[in-house]
Amino acid sequence: MEKLNLPEYSFQIRYKENKPYIFDEIRKKYLLLTPEEWVRQNFVNYLIHEKNYPSALIVFEKEFKINRLSKRSDIVVYNRLGNAIVLVECKAPQVKVSQKTFDQVSRYNLEFQVLYLMITNGLTHYCALIDTKNNKLLFMDHIPEYNELEIQKP
Repeated sequence: MEKLNLPEYSFQIRYKENKPYIFDEIRKKYLLLTPEEWVRQNFVNYLIHEKNYPSALIVFEKEFKINRLSKRSDIVVYNRLGNAIVLVECKAPQVKVSQKTFDQVSRYNLEFQVLYLMITNGLTHYCALIDTKNNKLLFMDHIPEYNELEIQKP
């Protein structure tokens, strides 16, 4: 798989019918290793090991509906009270992060109502704090530590 702009982590990978599968520590099962899954697994490891996000408060592919259409978020991070606080959208490395990507995660946030949106393709990472008073995104110059999320207000 492609080298990402993230620290390197070791993963359990096995092959079934000549296709690679990666073990997901959050869901405790092997998943088909697609380019997007590679980004998701690396980014969640980054959040856990570098930014101190508790793995027990991270959920992958949380299902929800928009206009009766079923959708799934890539990563949702919760606070210790059980409230969603971060929504992460992962794209494959060859997918350029664009306004369309921000529109997608913003639509998803109509369901989750988080204060932080993150987008990554494994090479470029964005984090924005939602300024609810002025209805705009405040882009951060880094991915915050988990404890920064708990205390920071828009």
